[in-house]
Amino acid sequence: MPSLTDLEQFLVTGLSLGGVYALSGIGMVVLYRATGVLNLAFGAVGAMGALIAWQLINHAGLGFWPASLIGVLSAGLVTLVYGMVFGPALAGRDPLVKAAATLGLTLILLGVMDLLWPSSGGASRALTIPTDNNTFQVGEISVTYTNVIALALGLAITIVTGAFLRFTKTGTAMRAMANDREITATLGVRVRRVEANAWFGCGVRAGIAGVLLADRVALDATSQTFLVI
Repeated sequence: MPSLTDLEQFLVTGLSLGGVYALSGIGMVVLYRATGVLNLAFGAVGAMGALIAWQLINHAGLGFWPASLIGVLSAGLVTLVYGMVFGPALAGRDPLVKAAATLGLTLILLGVMDLLWPSSGGASRALTIPTDNNTFQVGEISVTYTNVIALALGLAITIVTGAFLRFTKTGTAMRAMANDREITATLGVRVRRVEANAWFGCGVRAGIAGVLLADRVALDATSQTFLVI
């Protein structure tokens, strides 16, 4: 049997990964509540953002934080463009059709990432958050600040998103759109703008989750894509 100290260390790791999964779940839920689309490309979008950050750090000389910001915003831009182009056409379709359509985006992103960052025959890639090197002790457990960031982000974004959907006008409009897009539009809600907010927000959360998963698990497009699915 492992010692109690070993189990406690795994508990810390599990809590940090749980925060990342909570962040991923919230990103998917927000889009679903607004558009009815279950975004199965969430992991692929996050992997794309993480790989863009890796590219900027290792080949453009950018620091980790500005490179990660660009990667996260790029992930948001990918989902925004997809949502603005295909969102209106998917609005009246069955939920299964909407979900299957995002698999097309998944395959496109996997192809692009394999072309730009081939996994076969290449060196392994790693995206290390600087806070991995900063630790503190809780009893006999060594905790990195990355563990704290991952868990705190998951909790904070969950709470803030719940309050946003419940108490703000845009959040109410998102929930109304998920029930009936046409009636919501007749009430004066700018449907396309609300949809754009939902798609972009989903992409940004995917980018953040992708960067954290690249540090916590692995920087690999296929692994991240199917890990989220």
